[in-house]
Amino acid sequence: MKIAVCINRVPDTGSRIDVRQGIIDSSRFNMVMNPYDEYALEEAVRIKEQHAGTTVSAFSAGGRDHYDVLRKALAVGADAAYLVEGGNNGDSYVVAASLGKAIKALYSGLPDLVFCGRESSDCNRAQVPLMLGEMLGIAAVSAVTKLELLDGELKVWRETEGGMEEYALRAPALLSAEKGLNIPRKTNIKAVMKAKKQPVIHLDGSVEELPRVRYEELQTLTRDRKCRFLDTEKELVALLHAKGGL
Repeated sequence: MKIAVCINRVPDTGSRIDVRQGIIDSSRFNMVMNPYDEYALEEAVRIKEQHAGTTVSAFSAGGRDHYDVLRKALAVGADAAYLVEGGNNGDSYVVAASLGKAIKALYSGLPDLVFCGRESSDCNRAQVPLMLGEMLGIAAVSAVTKLELLDGELKVWRETEGGMEEYALRAPALLSAEKGLNIPRKTNIKAVMKAKKQPVIHLDGSVEELPRVRYEELQTLTRDRKCRFLDTEKELVALLHAKGGL
């Protein structure tokens, strides 16, 4: 079985974010692997451990600064790491197209499974996985919280507001991982040192598609909160009437 895992590099959620003249100041960012992608990678490695002959390849669209997350993927258990160059990592459509081009170029046909995180924690758009599934022409299920692989058939579950949905799939298929699918493992020093010696292979992911989204300016949101104490219920009712609340 061949498994592809798409990972991204995002700011740690604890990083301080400042906006200067409409542009995000990234000088204080601590960059990490996207947390949702960690669930995707862990699930792929678990399948590899349970099914002999399975290989896991990690893909990340961006520049050489993505080496750190690709090497982490190798330390966790991926067999190969691929840097997909040429895509615009600020636009979901172009990222999906770049990843799709690289995956198609690497495999003769398609991998049996493609794993992604549900979304990247920087922009929270959750667009790339389903776009990628459409571009690869394979079935896709998002926000998976449970997975079983039996006799070549996949059973996956995803939580909804009203309960749980269950799907039965056959490969090839794309799954995006939700929190709760598993508990990602910690890497040890030996695995990290070994990963540093493994190559990161560059793939051409340049595409002709133009970005569908253009960021022109960013602004911080200022919330002014006012607290007012009232002595009686009548004052509260009068205030709500005045504000149109009743």
